[in-house]
Amino acid sequence: MSKIWFITGSSRGFGREFVRAALERGDRVAATARNTDSLQDLVAVHGEALLPLALDVTDKAAAFEAVKRAHDHFGRLDVVVNNAGYSVVGMVEELTEQQIRSQMETNFFGALWVTQAALPLLRAQHSGHIVQISSISGVAAFPTIGGYNASKWALEGLTEALAQEVAGFGIKVTLVEPGAFATDLAPGGPSAILAEPLPAYEAARAMVAAEHGRFEFGDPAAAGPALLKVVDAENPPLRVLFGTSPLQIMPYVYAERLKTWEQWAEVATEAQGVAA
Repeated sequence: MSKIWFITGSSRGFGREFVRAALERGDRVAATARNTDSLQDLVAVHGEALLPLALDVTDKAAAFEAVKRAHDHFGRLDVVVNNAGYSVVGMVEELTEQQIRSQMETNFFGALWVTQAALPLLRAQHSGHIVQISSISGVAAFPTIGGYNASKWALEGLTEALAQEVAGFGIKVTLVEPGAFATDLAPGGPSAILAEPLPAYEAARAMVAAEHGRFEFGDPAAAGPALLKVVDAENPPLRVLFGTSPLQIMPYVYAERLKTWEQWAEVATEAQGVAA
């Protein structure tokens, strides 16, 4: 049975590949972008199966209206994908107030508005799947992207709570956590905004650049078919990694956390005022 999708940030990168994968297998898609001109080639191929919608996800009212339009147009929504986002690249000390606020407005609040708009519709039909495009940076932090980390960690916490809240309504929730991919979010890409660098961090910046050079960047085109497998699963995961780099990094990250918590367990117990 074909699905009806609502996908944000569809003009390029992951979003466009998700739209393409869904359409090519016969699904119907409401695809949002700040400028829908980039979707016209897909409209030419797939016709009425694709509904392009102009949307800036930071506009709460516009997000609610776009979700309503998609639902009214297709009659239901089966998969809602919050993909719109970008990254601010800079050390924590380098970030301006406007940069970090804008980062949160798009990556966190934009996903929240779309999710809130979709939930009453999904509850009414007692089905649906909300997919949040997070990042490995939503579970592990890295130098120069503290602002991006903050936005994705916030999304992760919100979404884990959401999954528990809506399970009884038949709504599934998944966090997709990609690693390094050749998208516009990659260093130097148009979706990576650079903060004004401070000379004090030049050595640290050089070390980060060297680490980036070691990554094998994934092909975004492969992410579309991978997402189809996730949304088609009878019991989809709350979290799923995309790419090979997270498979290498995350076991180490969690092992280090567990080791540290164990080493400091006595202090944790003391802090509660209970004898060890």
